[in-house]
Amino acid sequence: MTETAGVVGAAGDPAIVTRGLTKRFRRSGGRTAVDDLDLEVPRGAVFGFLGPNGSGKTTTIRMLLGLATPTAGDIRVLGGDMPRAGATVLPRVGALVEGPAFAPFLSGVANLTRFDAADPASSRSTRAERVRVALERVGLGAAATKRTGAYSLGMKQRLGLASALLGPRELLVLDEPTNGLDPQGTREVRALIRSLADDGTTVFLSSHLLSEIEQVCTHVAVMRSGRLITSGTLDELRATGAPRLHVRTPDAQAAASALCRLGMDAERTGADELDAMLGPDIAVEAVTAALVAEGIRVRGIAVTGASLEERFVELTGEGFDVDG
Repeated sequence: MTETAGVVGAAGDPAIVTRGLTKRFRRSGGRTAVDDLDLEVPRGAVFGFLGPNGSGKTTTIRMLLGLATPTAGDIRVLGGDMPRAGATVLPRVGALVEGPAFAPFLSGVANLTRFDAADPASSRSTRAERVRVALERVGLGAAATKRTGAYSLGMKQRLGLASALLGPRELLVLDEPTNGLDPQGTREVRALIRSLADDGTTVFLSSHLLSEIEQVCTHVAVMRSGRLITSGTLDELRATGAPRLHVRTPDAQAAASALCRLGMDAERTGADELDAMLGPDIAVEAVTAALVAEGIRVRGIAVTGASLEERFVELTGEGFDVDG
């Protein structure tokens, strides 16, 4: 990379770029945790980083933030070469990695105040207001003076998010940000991520909850065994999977048999509903005609794209309830 470390990239440049990024652990017999990773995260994206357990997600995040040293390869974050440009890049990055850690005997506001005071780039004159705003933004305003030792796991996770939002951030790196949150808290974090993206913040989000990724992300990358399998927009990833056929009929069993004869494996999803993968050589019109020809009463038929979960399983061979 030819640009000087610490130079701020242009607005159209990617927020994160890695080239040949590799990490081997000598103490683990030379195990390769991340292998020749080429990754680009566009500015303004909400970027979902997915992979089964041990795929290299957290190791990658630690290298992006200068918390682990790469064995080989290059990293650029917000236009600066990492880790050399950390002093100029990291003040513009908010991060929540591997769960928050706070002094349990201090209140939420006291913890954030100490956290902010440790940042040499922060302004003392505006500290109290910034801490208040960050706590309100994550829904902890009413619990600000409560000792964090009495916080629930979800409240601690919210406090960790607040610490990442103490200053204006161009990039947020979040590792499992909804861990420990109830459904309402999860929805609030999802809305917060969307509002940050609307303000121009790039969000790099690692999560094992594919439903959350699918609802909030614009781009996705999938890792497996330390290597990047695929990366692109969410729509591009789903479009590469086989579409699904959804049929509504009171003759569900007969319809399943008819679809089987057409070479499709059907799955009952309700008393009068079934789904099947639509092969590339089968047109939905032909399926409809075949069902009607056999006297099957069709109340509705629709074709949808593959879900993120289906594509994840196809690409990794893993279930979706995983984290790395």
